[in-house]
Amino acid sequence: MKNFIAISDFSALEIQSMLDLAVKLKKEYVNKGNPPLLKGKVLAMIFQKPSLRTRVSFDMAMRHLGGDALYLSPAEIGLGKRESIADVARVLSGYVDALMARVFEHSHVLELAKWSSIPVINGLSDYNHPCQGMADALTIQEKFSNLKGLNISYVGDGNNVAVSLMHVSALLGANFSIASPEGYEIKTFAVEVGKRLAQHSGSKINLLRDPRKAVRGAQVIYTDAWTSMGQEEESKIREQVFPPYQVNAALVAKADPGVLVMHCLPAHRGQEITDEVADGPHSALFQQAHNRLHAQKAILARLFGAA
Repeated sequence: MKNFIAISDFSALEIQSMLDLAVKLKKEYVNKGNPPLLKGKVLAMIFQKPSLRTRVSFDMAMRHLGGDALYLSPAEIGLGKRESIADVARVLSGYVDALMARVFEHSHVLELAKWSSIPVINGLSDYNHPCQGMADALTIQEKFSNLKGLNISYVGDGNNVAVSLMHVSALLGANFSIASPEGYEIKTFAVEVGKRLAQHSGSKINLLRDPRKAVRGAQVIYTDAWTSMGQEEESKIREQVFPPYQVNAALVAKADPGVLVMHCLPAHRGQEITDEVADGPHSALFQQAHNRLHAQKAILARLFGAA
């Protein structure tokens, strides 16, 4: 395992194996703490975007496994501006043992991986969010034992989070439905990749407009912010387009009675999700956030060949 750039780079067996390792590491952590699998290892964390969950979960994941993490802010590197991405990758390859990058453009993380001689992890790009997708799959697995045959519905903007959720669902045999307004659909290329994965697993991908149709019979409803970082100039328009896609009690009532409601956070309460749902009995928002830590431990351990 050289890099962790996209869930679709792996087989269903490899992804499921990482999820099972995450379960093991989480259980160990709760009971007695994790063994120092990454003792002496250092992860450099490159940020072009601000972060709460990505920064803290990776930092603590390294600490729990006996390693260390080094935070590099946008001003310290100026990735691709102050210094070329190729040079940054080659310099850091001589200092640390792995890189995690949270970037605006997916091409940046791909170029880091091209020039780096150490493992590179995609902490988020404009195309996908594979670390979030792994935490999502772990959370769903904890509720339903596995993803096979589940109906997973995403309501809202077809963004990077939706891409990774679609790919992990298709890979592990869950049916994936997404309802988005016109002009805000999930990327065509990502859908094509998802459909190829779904052919192997026997699952289905449905692209819809009506959120009520998307959530009918769903075991999982997922949503995200209407406006992502880097899209702030579009916020006024999006606030007019997306209200019919709010995840509220009326929409949740159309799903399976035991439905799990998910959101990768930060949540704009009163926009894409209501307080009643975010804090209600179906909510998995904070379990999901905490699972970033354990899913990323599994990714790190596999990248270093430590488990």
